Amino acid sequence: MQDKLTSVVKNCDLTGQSLDRDLVKTLKDFLADGETRVQIAAIISSNAAEIVKTAVSILFQEYPELVSPGGNAYTTRRYNMYVRDMNYFLRYCSYAIVSGDASVLDERLLAGLRDTFNSLGIPLGPTARSIQLMKDIVKEKLVADGITNTAFVDEPFDYVVREISETDI
Repeated sequence: MQDKLTSVVKNCDLTGQSLDRDLVKTLKDFLADGETRVQIAAIISSNAAEIVKTAVSILFQEYPELVSPGGNAYTTRRYNMYVRDMNYFLRYCSYAIVSGDASVLDERLLAGLRDTFNSLGIPLGPTARSIQLMKDIVKEKLVADGITNTAFVDEPFDYVVREISETDI
């Protein structure tokens, strides 16, 4: 897992590039936002159960067929697995917020996820929607706690949604 600092330095090293003015600005901005990133992660962590519960509740209101007989979240066992997976998504997105780098999402969450979910018959569309809902709920909580710069939240959640969303090829 990398953070923004490691990522920038690694890319410079691989390309033989020196740290130019733009890259130094990128690093300064990342460091200046460090306290806010940690505050965001703390808010997510302390509200994780509520965030997931609310997102799952809204999702199943929008997609009641998921909890109906034959639906992917029908039965207590499947419902609980769905909630567990949403906790994973939320936790890893918080790691990406703190690190300022999406590599943790690729390495620990997304690698093989699409294939796994498809093989288990877990619909990706509603999963992507639940991640979007969690992002919206997190941003509401941040604003309520006085954090107005919520752009950090968009990056990892949007990245996961893009990566798992079904597209026609």
